[in-house]
Amino acid sequence: MALKRQIVFSILLLLLIASGCSSESDKQQGQIKHGNKVEKVELTVSAAASLQDALNEITTAFEKEHQNIKINYNFGASGALQQQISQGAPVDLFFSAAEDKFDRLVKNGLIKKENGLNLVGNELVLVVPKEANKQIQTFEDLPRANRISIGTPESVPAGQYAKDTLENLHIWKDLKDKIVFAKDVRQVLTYVETNNVDAGIVYKTDAMISPKVKIIAAAPEKTHAPIIYPVGVIKNSPHQTEAMEFYQYLQSPSSIEILEKYGFKGLN
Repeated sequence: MALKRQIVFSILLLLLIASGCSSESDKQQGQIKHGNKVEKVELTVSAAASLQDALNEITTAFEKEHQNIKINYNFGASGALQQQISQGAPVDLFFSAAEDKFDRLVKNGLIKKENGLNLVGNELVLVVPKEANKQIQTFEDLPRANRISIGTPESVPAGQYAKDTLENLHIWKDLKDKIVFAKDVRQVLTYVETNNVDAGIVYKTDAMISPKVKIIAAAPEKTHAPIIYPVGVIKNSPHQTEAMEFYQYLQSPSSIEILEKYGFKGLN
């Protein structure tokens, strides 16, 4: 009889140990459940300011399909975002408006080459206020302007493309004292919308969303480097699985369709 009680006790003890191990395993995998809910994973995406409207729409659709993942954005100039990541900012994905800023992170081992790709392209355009009365119809007319805004070339890719365009059109020297530099392309757009400048050079995608400006010319493609937007997963992201899910979602036909709706160009 004593032997039977000892056997039963041993079995119960083993079951309790197994149950404890299973519970601990669930915690380690991050699947801590509260009732029927699973805690959300939050991803931080550093993205070029020009992507803001398109990404907000894509994210709404993504979060409906992936209710355990929340996307938080840090929008800004690609150069500034790249520097933040290089200095250790906690970021899961980087969506840049320039290949060189993205390539620096790949070169420095912060993004694996196989976890990044060129996703879409953009165009550079000249905009003026909707009710502009200056006789500016082309890039060559810009010397007539009193003030022109572009992004700061060192940190804003659109600003570098704009400077390259003006240099290749041989009018940069005539304009450089009239330039009002902006922290990102959205600030350029704001300066034009509020009539603080006579003209600005922005991405087509930014010009398309504003009812207060009009596009008067597109920069000839040969006057600047191709405008390419690469995206990739940061190597040290603590949420690799979820970051890869969003990375793959950005490449889906539905995401590309949204990006194209906002004026971006597919590369395939």
